[in-house]
Amino acid sequence: MSDQALADGLVAALKAAPAITAILGQRIYARAPRVPTYPCLAVSRTESRIVEGEVVEHLLTLTCVSKFGGPEEARAVVAAVRAVIHDARPTIAGRRLVNLRVAYADVFPAAERELTLGIVRVRAVTEPL
Repeated sequence: MSDQALADGLVAALKAAPAITAILGQRIYARAPRVPTYPCLAVSRTESRIVEGEVVEHLLTLTCVSKFGGPEEARAVVAAVRAVIHDARPTIAGRRLVNLRVAYADVFPAAERELTLGIVRVRAVTEPL
């Protein structure tokens, strides 16, 4: 099972959420753009492992990058993402979502001090249809 199907489903769910698009517009990506426009949100890391049979646990990291000049914008994005994911049931090609939750979230200054990063780690469990 490709993590890309899950990433695509999450991105579609996030793009459909008014609380997120009010801040980011449609700058929500399954893969980070080469030249981003800020603020934006992208799936920056995916990993998966087989739990049992064909049941797969997925860990995805969503990274928000803000150039707002403080942590407020990144905090707002992280809070909105958490709220949307809490109730999300994204469509995943060829799989059924068993469980989806936010495992971790953080907001912090980037090494490049003019940027603030927001990280949301998502844990999902899927099984075949």
